[in-house]
Amino acid sequence: MTGPGAPRPARNELLGIGLVLAASACFSALDTTTKGVSASVPLLMALWFRYAFQALATTAVVLPWRGTAALRTRHLPFQCLRGVLLLTSSLLAFLSLRYMPVGEFTAIVMMAPLAVTLLAATVLKEHVSRLRWTLVAGGFAATLVIIRPGGESFSWAMLLPLGLTVTNAWFQVLTSKMARTEDPVTMHLYTGWVGTLLASLALPFVWTPVHDPLLWVGLCFMGLMGTVGHFLLILAYRNAPAATLTPYLYSQIGFAMLLGWLVFSHVPDGWSLLGMVTIAICGAAGAWLTVFESRSAAAPRPARA
Repeated sequence: MTGPGAPRPARNELLGIGLVLAASACFSALDTTTKGVSASVPLLMALWFRYAFQALATTAVVLPWRGTAALRTRHLPFQCLRGVLLLTSSLLAFLSLRYMPVGEFTAIVMMAPLAVTLLAATVLKEHVSRLRWTLVAGGFAATLVIIRPGGESFSWAMLLPLGLTVTNAWFQVLTSKMARTEDPVTMHLYTGWVGTLLASLALPFVWTPVHDPLLWVGLCFMGLMGTVGHFLLILAYRNAPAATLTPYLYSQIGFAMLLGWLVFSHVPDGWSLLGMVTIAICGAAGAWLTVFESRSAAAPRPARA
């Protein structure tokens, strides 16, 4: 059976899962490098370099392949808004990583799919089952376990990932709407250039000469990991549906914990580890629930006698 309605071959789904795991590793490497580099390089300068690298690398690959047709879009204002949302998310991520361990930061950020459920119910007026509400509540409770307001380790900087979760959730909602009519490659191209142009406005005020070759290596590595990670994610969604791939995105928490231990010798305490595992379970369960609901909706109903 062939055609758009045909089921995807299992090998394509396995390839998509492998690509998602590789993308998650890239994003963890990006966050870990960002934490190290931003301690010595102005934050906005590092942010500009990350987006400039992505924009130039994507353009160098896409334009020879697709030509100027890759720039055609039906919704230019939404392309710009999507770029602004991702740039804001990146800025909050860079700020968060200055003050938080990579693993805990990643776990809170992975609340975004659960936050999308909340937005779908409150803003888009979509029906949300009680089980989904339970998963959302569990994820938010786990976030509070990691942050622990009022605790000795709590600081205002720990609220930054919550702002990132909100902007990232809106980014995902907008992306899901635009993906119905827009080319993913075009969206990726505009995202990189919108972020680069906006970050360039602040660049003259924050530019600082970098004399350490290792810092240049780190900046280039940040750009490379961001570019490769997003490209792998696009390829993954071309090989498997989002509902199948979403649970595997939570592997990024494990990669972040591993890199945080290898690079910064940080090991989460017991409560933080509990919160991180709970967020991963709630998020993955939400994705698997999506698969179950979609299959139930697609199953043929028995005819009435």
